[in-house]
Amino acid sequence: MRIGILSYPMLFERDDGVQQQVRETIRALVQLGSQAESPVEAEVINPHATRLDEFDLIHVFSAIQGNHRLVDAAAEQGVPVVLTPLISPGWDRAGDHRLGNLTAWNVQSGYARTRRALQQASLIVALGEAEKQAIGAGFLIDGAKVRVLPNGVNPALLAADGELFRKRTGMTGPYALMAGPISPYQNQLAMARAMGALSLPLVLVGEAGERDQDYLRELRAVRGVTCLGALRQDGPMLASTYAAASVFLPPGEGQGAPLAVLDALAAGTPVLMAHDTPSSMAGAGFALLRVDWNDTDAQQRAVLRLLVSPPPREQVRALVRGCTWERVARQLAACYAEVATLRQAALG
Repeated sequence: MRIGILSYPMLFERDDGVQQQVRETIRALVQLGSQAESPVEAEVINPHATRLDEFDLIHVFSAIQGNHRLVDAAAEQGVPVVLTPLISPGWDRAGDHRLGNLTAWNVQSGYARTRRALQQASLIVALGEAEKQAIGAGFLIDGAKVRVLPNGVNPALLAADGELFRKRTGMTGPYALMAGPISPYQNQLAMARAMGALSLPLVLVGEAGERDQDYLRELRAVRGVTCLGALRQDGPMLASTYAAASVFLPPGEGQGAPLAVLDALAAGTPVLMAHDTPSSMAGAGFALLRVDWNDTDAQQRAVLRLLVSPPPREQVRALVRGCTWERVARQLAACYAEVATLRQAALG
């Protein structure tokens, strides 16, 4: 089965979790395809030199950045599509949905384009239950069409320690960590103030866009905040930063950055999550502490509990040790086979 991988042209001009996910997925699929017994032959498509109908199936990463046209083109040529849409679990469709109702969807809003891509895909791959719920509630997509397939983890994190971080920063004590784009949507400022009240330093990994520079200045003004900027996803400094942290704080309401949460656990660092964040990780209560995301006192109590009685790092790592990119590739291969079977049945 020949699989073509596609995403938007500028994908690899940045280095963050999405790029890491796509790179590692492709690498694992290619490695799987090199095995004699594998039915999968995966490659990145160059649309300038190759037609989509030369493939048995295409896998599109991201439902935005014009990728709906890739799904449209595949549908026109009769090529099945597996779509990993990367929908934010906290996404709110209200504005676009109201616009759609007023215009009978004649306006090609971002919502309409994304929904069309989701509708046309043969199968949708969500990174977690929260994203699956957002796809169903936000875009009215039948859950039977969605498969939940968490990301893999970087093996380097499973062996990382905090020595490099402490050597480069001079920080020797406990600290909380947040990773991701710095913006009001991610809620770093509220967390900085909550951690400041505990006299617990907060380390931020990520960059602020041009429009969020004032927000970044506010963050830097909070006592105890250290901004490291962007770090390479596959670099030793990021792995060491995760491993040295006492607690990882996801952005927003704790429902975003599923890859970052896995990375934290792989480094042995416990995670503070919103109470209503969907999770299917059994037996993880000692490392995934849940609180009301609007209850600062509860957040502080949970953090203090982790500082006083931190869970053993190897036990935390054991939760995700089996989450390899090779397993991701095998699960995707099963999705491809399912789509091929459905197509054959439809063709009679």
